[in-house]
Amino acid sequence: MTPDQRLQHLNHCPPAAFCAAMADIWEHAPWVAEHTVGLRPFASADALHSAMLAVVAGQDEASRIQFFAGHPELGGELARQGAMNAPSTDEQASLGLGALPEAEAQQWDALNRAYRERFGFPFILCIRQHSLASALLVFTQRLGHTRQRELQLALNEIAAISRLRLARYLQASDPAPAPSH
Repeated sequence: MTPDQRLQHLNHCPPAAFCAAMADIWEHAPWVAEHTVGLRPFASADALHSAMLAVVAGQDEASRIQFFAGHPELGGELARQGAMNAPSTDEQASLGLGALPEAEAQQWDALNRAYRERFGFPFILCIRQHSLASALLVFTQRLGHTRQRELQLALNEIAAISRLRLARYLQASDPAPAPSH
């Protein structure tokens, strides 16, 4: 199927199939698809993504923080155990975050702890847009931000992650892949 055909499939499939297809686009948040399915049809992938992102952005701060908290830590224990959903595993593996040498793993763990203690949710970064070195640099820089700035940056990064995941879904060859949860 072409991306346009897959989009049309999403526009016309049963609601449960739409929600299952979008399950891995948003980290542990089936409610995003559930709140978006009634807005179909979507004229484009951008329109679909914008509608889903508006659902997330429209949540109050406490709900957004709870949503952010569902994201795995970069280079964290779940990455080393391979215990994340398939897209997160693939994304973190693209930088070798699941197989860091011990000293580097400890560095990432310390940064993850510091970030979570400071902001109340995990550090979120669209790692497909980074090298290991640039991800580490951004991580250390963002620890100096205000909480409000980080709330916005986390949402921006989730927008980038979900847009890439949606593009991958639309470019896949089968019409309705099974969720990987």
